[in-house]
Amino acid sequence: MYTEHEVLKFKNRIAQLEQENKTLHETVEFLTHKLFGRSSEKTSVIAGQVNLFNEAEIESSPSAPEPNLQEVSNYRRKKFKGQRAELLKDIPHDTVICGLEEDERFCEKCGTPLKSIGREFIRTEIEFIPAKVRVIDYYREAYECRKCRKEGLTYIEKSPMPYPVVQHSMASPSTVAHIMYEKYVNALPLYRQEREWASLGVKLTRATMSNWIMVASRNWLKPLTNLMHQKLIGEKYIHADETPVQVLMEPGRKNTSKSYMWLYSTYSGSQTPIRLFDYRPSRSGDCPQNFLKGFKGYLHTDCYKGYNKVPGITRCLCWTHLRRYFVEALPKDINSPEATLPARGIDFCNKLFAEEKLIKELTPDERKIKRLETEKPILDAFWSWINSIKYICLPKSKLGKAVDYAVNNKKGFMNYLLDGNCAISNNLSENSIRPFTIGRKNWLFSGSPRGAKASAAVYSIIETAKANGLEPYSYLAFLFGNLPGVQFEAHPEFLEEYLPWDPLVQSSCKKDK
Repeated sequence: MYTEHEVLKFKNRIAQLEQENKTLHETVEFLTHKLFGRSSEKTSVIAGQVNLFNEAEIESSPSAPEPNLQEVSNYRRKKFKGQRAELLKDIPHDTVICGLEEDERFCEKCGTPLKSIGREFIRTEIEFIPAKVRVIDYYREAYECRKCRKEGLTYIEKSPMPYPVVQHSMASPSTVAHIMYEKYVNALPLYRQEREWASLGVKLTRATMSNWIMVASRNWLKPLTNLMHQKLIGEKYIHADETPVQVLMEPGRKNTSKSYMWLYSTYSGSQTPIRLFDYRPSRSGDCPQNFLKGFKGYLHTDCYKGYNKVPGITRCLCWTHLRRYFVEALPKDINSPEATLPARGIDFCNKLFAEEKLIKELTPDERKIKRLETEKPILDAFWSWINSIKYICLPKSKLGKAVDYAVNNKKGFMNYLLDGNCAISNNLSENSIRPFTIGRKNWLFSGSPRGAKASAAVYSIIETAKANGLEPYSYLAFLFGNLPGVQFEAHPEFLEEYLPWDPLVQSSCKKDK
């Protein structure tokens, strides 16, 4: 027979093992979902909790149009009326007339010549025209004054030449712009571009292309991003995020060491949208501290503590990240009683996001007032609910981590109420850094710190161009075609004319112009 003390000891051990088993199950489900599950975090993942969590109010959108469907006769597929015309409206159109040959335009019955009575539309096709390359040989004209020559004087005038984007190379503005566009927009690695150039009859090695990117980035893009950096620091609202990247040949570090690409962005309402990438070999708080030196305002981030080293700022934390914690806490069986608490947390977040959609078009002052009227009560109810469950959640469980995440960062989650221009989430910077994370899956690593810094400059120009409604390739070609001839070292103010919001740049590089 066991003593009472031993029985109690066994019961405590059983309870401990049950808790560990539950935590392990949660971890396995979470990792399995990460590998094989859907990435969407929409409310539909908690289907079945409709009555409890007001699905209709959350999912509804008064502005959502009813689909205008046209049934095609004798065919089950439904098409959106006018969808094809909308898709092709900005593409140049050519017309092909299929007619009879001259010797075929006779009536088979009486031999009378046939006359055209109209045309019948048959179909529309999209034709793909493969890329072409051409070689441009530059010659410079020289002019001589014959009168001076007769008088024994020499006067020769030579025509001006456009400056090359890369000295002593075959690189043209369009070529370098295309290489950068393919690599940094379409995520096409240089070795694959090498094959594509070869198919066009040009043996352009990846080493050559890499050198062109490095030189063009250093000489023409970096001065522009430096100017953007100065303007960013003068803003009142900044979004920031960071993502790991592997960089080879880092002095004093192994090739397997983890480095980071940082992203800094103006807020959505800025008249001069800026997206800046900054490569650093670490995730230390010194990185944002140094980059944002002089910035005084609202900094939107996730809860990473490194941003606390930036002095004189007010941190606004991301509710999307908090919602994600509750989504990850949902068990596999979302209809089980254990799903109630995580789903409740998701519901609070959804209500806040729904309110944000309703006030999106208001002025900042109006938005601040409306938030205090409609969102503050939701927030008060949320924190009251958090306080009521924080002691009943297992500390190492997914739900326990979600609750701790909220409790430990409450002030940062509430700070967006202080200013109508502040955002409830950091989605802007996450969306801006996503092209880099997608590209990283294709090229895996950077060959050197110099290459990583060059990539940071190119990504900065491209994402800033997108934010300003420019076509990235057109903007890159514009810069490489014009900046090499500008004396901006002596006159830094000249660079102002090449920023993406400049009227001339807008008229030359505007997307869908």
